[in-house]
Amino acid sequence: MSVIKDLICTEADGGISFGNYELEQKSKRSDFEHKGDLYKVKTFREITRLEKNGAFVYESVPGTTVTDLVIFDGGMTFTVEGPEDAQITVELEAETEYKVIVDSVNVGHMTTNLGGKLSFSVELEQADQVKVEIVRVN
Repeated sequence: MSVIKDLICTEADGGISFGNYELEQKSKRSDFEHKGDLYKVKTFREITRLEKNGAFVYESVPGTTVTDLVIFDGGMTFTVEGPEDAQITVELEAETEYKVIVDSVNVGHMTTNLGGKLSFSVELEQADQVKVEIVRVN
């Protein structure tokens, strides 16, 4: 397993990676610029949270490390890892149906709430990393 020592960084393929679930105390990094947007990450063993331009993007309980997060029109993809199963919440388009795929398994269609939040769980205790794809259903 790997964590992001700088808390957030840009990957060679254009995605971003963030989070460090090994930290005992909450750490944060603000004003990280990526493709013209400003990101802020707060992370430690109990929670990892990412904001973009002051708006919520991602949160996990307990804390996780996310690699290769790519946000696109109609969804997002990322890889997540952590020491135990995690509850993940992401913000997308409000009241919209999305297909959620975890490690190539379609876990079903989910609809975001009025605020655009979508929550799901990932099983991390038995896996090194889990690939997540969230795509809007047309």
